[in-house]
Amino acid sequence: MAVVIPAMLFARGLMSQFSSINAMTAGFGFFVWEAVKIGVSVAMLFAAPKLIAELNWLAMLIGLVVTMKVYWVALLMRPKLKQMNKS
Repeated sequence: MAVVIPAMLFARGLMSQFSSINAMTAGFGFFVWEAVKIGVSVAMLFAAPKLIAELNWLAMLIGLVVTMKVYWVALLMRPKLKQMNKS
C-alpha cells in the first residue's frame, strides 16, 4: 500500500485541470506531485510499525521493492499485448 496509494495520488494530481494549463505548469505540477508521492510513501512506512503489531521489516521491504518493480513488468508486457491484438 505504501507504493500503490501514493502512485494513485500522483496520477490523480497529474490528471487535474490545473496541471494541463501550459507546459511550465505541467512540469511544476509533476515535481510537486512527485514530492507528495515520496512524502506519503515515507509517512506510510514510518506509520507501519504503529499500525501492525508484529511487523516483519524484511518482508515489508521485499514487498515494497517487488511492488515497485511491477511497473517495469507491466511496461515490458505492454508491447506484447498490442502485438497480440493486431494478429
